[in-house]
Amino acid sequence: MTTPPAQAPSHEPLTIAAQPDLTGGRRIGVLLSHGFTGSPVSIRPWGEALGARGYGVAVPRLPGHGTRWQDLNALRFDDWYGEVARVFDQLCLDHDAVVVGGLSMGGSLALKLAEDHPDRVSGLVMVNPALATKRLDVKLLPVLKHLVPSFPGIANDIKKEGVQEGGYTRTPLKAIHSFMQAWPTIIGDLPQVTCPVLYFRSSEDHVVDASTRPIVLDGISSTDVTSVDLHESFHVATLDNDAPTIFEQSADFVARVTGAPVL
Repeated sequence: MTTPPAQAPSHEPLTIAAQPDLTGGRRIGVLLSHGFTGSPVSIRPWGEALGARGYGVAVPRLPGHGTRWQDLNALRFDDWYGEVARVFDQLCLDHDAVVVGGLSMGGSLALKLAEDHPDRVSGLVMVNPALATKRLDVKLLPVLKHLVPSFPGIANDIKKEGVQEGGYTRTPLKAIHSFMQAWPTIIGDLPQVTCPVLYFRSSEDHVVDASTRPIVLDGISSTDVTSVDLHESFHVATLDNDAPTIFEQSADFVARVTGAPVL
């Protein structure tokens, strides 16, 4: 029997307890999800910054991530969404209000939570989410995924020198196709999103092109929408030069939409 690889601490899920004494006596929860082929490494500083403001933070490690890319190829979109939904349900039980957010595919997972639970999601924060692409080769995925197990990886699209997100060096094709197959359903349910939305978009992103933002912002029913351009970061903006902007503005957003005091 093969022993699974040991998990580096940084790849492990992050959980920070709420501090109601810092948030007006109410327990405020925040769920953050990392992206495809990534791990909590890319979200950990964001979660820690929100935790320092008194919010209860949960950053799950999506199934098949933080181990080997081959593990990811055996899993599908329902597995990843199932994990964030499980963590979200627990946060709702333990907190008075919950905001959801994420990077890349994690942003898309958070978006689906807001679609499926408009009565329980107090706010939605997305950083370079993915729901569309202009790449023509994706049309070949239904065939390619049976012939080729993976393509070169998409990790570490970071402008800031010396920063690594620790994602996979390969992109598993069966897994990425499963994610893309979920896009039409998520897009079709966009009108169900009614909560306040904070959308961050990098001006230069080599992983997710610009086609997703208008689809999302034109499709949701939310009237409280803020879109922020990030000019000094690539795709993994949560570890890049604009990370402080994301941390500060999202913390203030959480305070505003949940009624917590701004620290």
